[in-house]
Amino acid sequence: MREALAGQTSGDGPIGRRVEARLAGQLGASRVLLTTSGTHALELALLALGIGPGREVVCPSFTFVSSANAVLRVGARPVFADIEEDTLGLDPADVERRLTPRTSGLVPVHYAGVAPDMEALLAIARRRGLRVVEDAAQGLGATWRGQALGTLGDAGCLSFHETKNITCGEGGALVVADPEIARRAEIAREKGTNRAAFFRGEVDKYTWVAEGSSYVLSDVLAAILDAQLDKLARIQVLRAEVVRRYREGLGDWAAERGVRLAPELPERGPNHHIFYLLYPEARLRDAALRALRKQGIVATFHYVPLHSAPHARRLGLDVELPVTDRVAATLLRLPLHPRLAPDEVDRVIAAVRETGSHA
Repeated sequence: MREALAGQTSGDGPIGRRVEARLAGQLGASRVLLTTSGTHALELALLALGIGPGREVVCPSFTFVSSANAVLRVGARPVFADIEEDTLGLDPADVERRLTPRTSGLVPVHYAGVAPDMEALLAIARRRGLRVVEDAAQGLGATWRGQALGTLGDAGCLSFHETKNITCGEGGALVVADPEIARRAEIAREKGTNRAAFFRGEVDKYTWVAEGSSYVLSDVLAAILDAQLDKLARIQVLRAEVVRRYREGLGDWAAERGVRLAPELPERGPNHHIFYLLYPEARLRDAALRALRKQGIVATFHYVPLHSAPHARRLGLDVELPVTDRVAATLLRLPLHPRLAPDEVDRVIAAVRETGSHA
């Protein structure tokens, strides 16, 4: 922080470029561009890929609103598809049913840092000539078949919001492999100018060359992110231990009551971003939420499905998505962060088991 405040505090400075290089090395990516949020990373990806008015992009409804808002912000139309039972990510079979001649892209969301069936989704994209923008906001540190989430499609989008495994308060990153897409993203990120090329000495002055906005992360926030990256390995160890205790303490209880724990799936390396329970009925989930809150335990539901939201209805985006609706009505997230002490985790486990006996 002292280094940042004593030097360049605006974006695309020496610390920001250092963090971009660190992330690229960690992810095995050719280029990473820091942004002011994961939302802006999604917008930037769609701009760089040329997805705009008159086009459609398929995404899940079980996601944060940014996945759909980014599509709307570039003038395209989000189309909601259902999710898989195990990964809670896009269901390839339902994606196929939603495709039209106007479809230009897919936005698979890696919920809880778990990839959906990327083999099937990438195959659909190849057959139909679609762009794939991974919403890997929750995915840093997680993998699919050994490859980092965010590096599987045409672009990947990370978030460093305060709720993520590492954070700078508000921030994000765009991950790209194609140098031409990276060049277009670089221009769009710098208000549509070739400023970055100018500072590299590639042009003698910079000017307005394309549509863009201000998506560059301040070097002050990049400094916080640099320090967080130093701690990432330790953070992940601590989060994994919390999850281990939850599985050990709740496995038998869940099996007896028909409650599903967040699964451990083949070919997916976890980052332990979220630990959730799926109750067999909505009334049981709601009763558990109330009971846990009375004990001062911050257990929560998650997304209100976007297709059921007021704005979706106004835009004519409401569709029938039975798995999405069922998951949203029965999912409960347990506290998970690296400063949870073992006795606190045990208290949560005991409270969950007790609420389950009265549901």
